[in-house]
Amino acid sequence: MDFRFSEEQQAAVEAALAVFGGVAPDSVPSPSLVAGAVADDFDRVLWERLAGADLLSLLLDEEFGGAGLDSIALCLVLRESAKVLARVPLLESCAATAAVQAYGDEEVRGEVLRRAGTGELVLTVAAHGRTGHDPAELAVTAGRDGDLWVLDGTQTAVPWAHNADFVLVPARTGADRTVLALVPRIHEGVVLGEQISTAGERLGELRLDSVRLPDRYVLDAEGAWPWLRDLLTVGTCALALGLGTAVLGMTSDYTGKREQFGYPLATFQAVAVQAADRYIDLRAMEVTLWQAAWRISTGAGGALPVSGDVAVAKIWASEGVRRVVQTAQHLHGGFGADTDYPLHRFHAWAKYLELSLGPAAAHEEALGDLLAAHQLG
Repeated sequence: MDFRFSEEQQAAVEAALAVFGGVAPDSVPSPSLVAGAVADDFDRVLWERLAGADLLSLLLDEEFGGAGLDSIALCLVLRESAKVLARVPLLESCAATAAVQAYGDEEVRGEVLRRAGTGELVLTVAAHGRTGHDPAELAVTAGRDGDLWVLDGTQTAVPWAHNADFVLVPARTGADRTVLALVPRIHEGVVLGEQISTAGERLGELRLDSVRLPDRYVLDAEGAWPWLRDLLTVGTCALALGLGTAVLGMTSDYTGKREQFGYPLATFQAVAVQAADRYIDLRAMEVTLWQAAWRISTGAGGALPVSGDVAVAKIWASEGVRRVVQTAQHLHGGFGADTDYPLHRFHAWAKYLELSLGPAAAHEEALGDLLAAHQLG
C-alpha cells in the first residue's frame, strides 16, 4: 500500500502554509484578557485569503469551482490552521458545503456551493444538541406542512452562528428519520442567544420556533447526518493534532533553551521522558486520524463501520491534546501562564477541542456498543 499523500493533497498543504504563514498565535485575542467574547466576528481578512487560495472549495467538484479533493486534504489544511490558532469557520463551512453537494438537490447546490467556495457565503453546523450531552438530531423536530418544512427546537453551542449565513441543522421527523435543514441565520422564527466557548469565541444558542423552510433547504437523503457528523469529528481531530504539534514544538524550544543548574531542561531525564510520551501521543493521534479520514474519503470497508475508526481517532485526539498541553504547562512552569506568551491560548483552545462533539468517554461508549454489535474474527 502507498501511504504517501497525493500531489494534490500536498499542494493543498503548501497553499495552506502560504496563507497561515503570516498568522501569529500571540496576536490571537486571549480569553484571559477579556470578560466576554474575544471578538464579534471571525478573521475576515484571513477568510478572504483562504478563498483567494481556493482552500474554501477543496471538497467541491469542478463544476462548482472546486478542486474535487477529499476529507484527507481538508484535514491536512485544518492541521495547519490549528498550529496558528486561525480564527475562521474553515471546518464547519467546508463540511456543510460538502454535505449540500453530496445530499442536496440541484437547485440548492446551484444557490449555495459556488458562493460558499468563494467565501461569499459562510455556513456552519449545529452539532451539539439541546444540552451538549444529548444527540444533536433529537434536539429539533421537523414536520411537513403542505409544501414547507416546519422546524422547532433548540441547538446549543453552535460555532460561528452569529456570523454565518446558514446553519445546517439536524432534525428528527415524525417517521423517526433525521434530515438536515439549511436554516438562514436571519429568518422568521430564528433566535440566537450568545454563549462563550473556553477559547473565548462567540457561540450561538439557536432557537427555532416554527421556522418554515422550502423543500430545497432540507436534505432528507438517508445517511446524510451520520456522514456529516463523522466528517466534523475527524476535522476536529485534525485541529487537535495541529494544535498539539505546535505546543510540543513550543515545549521543545523552551526546554532546550531554559537552563537549570547550568544545563538545559531538555537534558534532564524526567523532562525528556515526559516530552517523549507526548510525542507518542501525537503519533497515535496522527495514525488514527488518517485511518478515519481515509475510510471516509474512500468508503473502504473494515472490521467495524467507519464510525468505529472515527471514535478511535476522537478518543486519541481528546486525551492526547489534553496531555500535550498539560505537560507543556508543567514544563514551562509559571512562564506557561504568562498572558504575554501564547501557550495559555493554546490551552484554552485545546480544552474546547477536547470536548467538542463529545469527550473521549462518549466515544469510548460508542466504540463499546459497536464492538458488542459486530463479531470480530
